[in-house]
Amino acid sequence: MKFMKQFTEEFSNKPAFGTEEVRAFLKRRSASGGYHKLLIQNMLKSGRIYKITKGAYTFYDEVQYAGFAFYPFYYGLEDALSLRGLWEQETNPVIITPRKVRNGIRQFDSRNYLVRRIDRKMFFGYTMLEYGQFYIPVSDMEKTLIDLVYFNVRVPDEVISAMIESLNRETFRSYLTEVPKYLSNRMRTIVHKKKW
Repeated sequence: MKFMKQFTEEFSNKPAFGTEEVRAFLKRRSASGGYHKLLIQNMLKSGRIYKITKGAYTFYDEVQYAGFAFYPFYYGLEDALSLRGLWEQETNPVIITPRKVRNGIRQFDSRNYLVRRIDRKMFFGYTMLEYGQFYIPVSDMEKTLIDLVYFNVRVPDEVISAMIESLNRETFRSYLTEVPKYLSNRMRTIVHKKKW
């Protein structure tokens, strides 16, 4: 196909891309109106790209890149613990986004990932970690602890204790000023007891 090489060069440099990006890319090259749909369809059929969700695709057979279809986002909860080396159990990617999307388990190439919505005011506290060929946003230790309580996700007390031991106290205190009062109070109790 006419634009295959250029398309591959352009979009294989990203962990994920959307239909509108492809349409704009082809429009700049004077392709006909619906050509982007045909190109995507042919790339999917040939197995050169993978569908993440409606309107979002990737060149990589890597479920951990699925989050880029829900930008802005970060990986959090048990997934963040795993990515940061505090959780040895295998976990599905947990994508946390302030976008108005459906919560719940989804599939990418027969592998599960979980999407969780968060209030925009609670969307903070992540850093970029190198993962494969790209950097991915992952909640930091302080925000991961807050999110576990916010989403009511239970993890063993020894994991909570290890997290509390490695907290940056200044960062944690500043985060507590950003969250609702009930959550801030609950976090202080948990940190004091070092368990749920």
